[in-house]
Amino acid sequence: MKKINLLLLMSLIFGAVLFNSCDDDDDPAIPDAPSVNAPSSTTTVDAGQSVDVSFTISIPGGYGSSSASPQGGSANITSEPAAGATSGTVVVSFTADAAGGAASVTLTVTDANQKSDNATAVLSVSEEQTTVYVSSNISENTTWETGKVYILQSRISVLEGVTLTIEPGVIVKGEAGAEANATALMITRGAKLMAEGTAESPIIFTSVADEIMPGEIASPNLGSTMNGLWGGLLILGKAPISADAETAQIEGIPPSDSNGLYGGTEPEDNSGIIKYVSIRHGGTNIGEGNEINGLSLGGVGSGTIIENIEIVANQDDGVEFFGGTVDVKNVVIWNTGDDALDGDQGWLGSVDNFAIIAPGDMCFELDGPEGAAVSGNYLFTNGTVKATTYGVNEDDEVVVKRHANLLVDNDANTNVDMSNIYFFNLIDGQVFDQVPTEYTCSFTNLEVTLPEGKAVTDFFLDGSDTNVTPVAAGENTVGADVSAFATWSWTSVAGALDEF
Repeated sequence: MKKINLLLLMSLIFGAVLFNSCDDDDDPAIPDAPSVNAPSSTTTVDAGQSVDVSFTISIPGGYGSSSASPQGGSANITSEPAAGATSGTVVVSFTADAAGGAASVTLTVTDANQKSDNATAVLSVSEEQTTVYVSSNISENTTWETGKVYILQSRISVLEGVTLTIEPGVIVKGEAGAEANATALMITRGAKLMAEGTAESPIIFTSVADEIMPGEIASPNLGSTMNGLWGGLLILGKAPISADAETAQIEGIPPSDSNGLYGGTEPEDNSGIIKYVSIRHGGTNIGEGNEINGLSLGGVGSGTIIENIEIVANQDDGVEFFGGTVDVKNVVIWNTGDDALDGDQGWLGSVDNFAIIAPGDMCFELDGPEGAAVSGNYLFTNGTVKATTYGVNEDDEVVVKRHANLLVDNDANTNVDMSNIYFFNLIDGQVFDQVPTEYTCSFTNLEVTLPEGKAVTDFFLDGSDTNVTPVAAGENTVGADVSAFATWSWTSVAGALDEF
């Protein structure tokens, strides 16, 4: 009986082993884990920019999912294989941080069996170039970017048919250059400048000697009277001018440079948009009587928009109009070496809302046409003129710091209308010199605060006193709205408009 039981037990054990052996043979083998391969060489990218990083993968168990872990930037997967695929490529878009240096992105791939593998791509982030040197004319559409400083290394022309866009907050610095080599930015006929700063981020043109950087308003190292350190901004158009010919060469540019031509037959010509722009420390002379203004407007047409402009410490004029039809709104001019506002060659536009502070020569130099007669007058309206600035000497005595030579200098054939202008801080010799006789002009709603013991006729000559009303200091009813210059202009930030 015992023998039978032992034989039965052995049979059962043998059968179980045989059954289990057969069951194991029926199970499929689990595939190998995925294999992820990163690029073999270092990927380069500029700070703040993006680059695609491609990983090749093998997934015997079928593609499940991927995840990317970046260092020194951010990353997201932009392309991956289909679910279940056994091979393919995963593309990761990596965006570098603002700082330069080493960075990386690690890709982890998981298959359908939850097996995974990873690999790391190494990146090199180039530090962002915030200073850009400009040495040649601009011959294709170009953008100067917020946060950067552009250095003019010579006279730079934006050529016909080309648009230069300058973003808010950009600073443009001109290197020092003498005579014909003076640095300047010139927008030629048929080109456009789209320089649209904002009250929070004005565009500033200045000298390379100025240590100002993006985000600043006042110069940290240059005084508000330091001038002639570079050229200036010139905008040239195809609008009519009253000169000896249809076109002329702009003042301050050598005759050998044909890009300096302005004038034409298109009164509505469009040279772009210029807003919230400050121009400082310019006016280099290229020869006797041939200087560069802070802003030169030659034959600029009415299609051009110019608003919220500041000129500080230019060796020559602040803004000079050579013919054309352009209107300008909200202009502040502080410490120019020559005239503040200068009109020539039958300009048929207007300046509305302006402030002038102690130019070195004339507050207004208003010349008549040089050629054929014109069909209208240019207009200055809603302005305040501070003719003299005072300071205190070492003996605590109040002294004259800067003063204009004349208030208004007209020619007999000047074609101008002036209205709603307030003059103050006058001293002897600062006069409105003559009333034009060749064209019918108007001078209305002029107000003045006179020095003690003086009369209107001491300053407004040739019958120009007729429409001038004396007022006590601070009681003027006409003049500039200087709130237009708050926050963004150096003049306002420095307190130079506090008396206005």
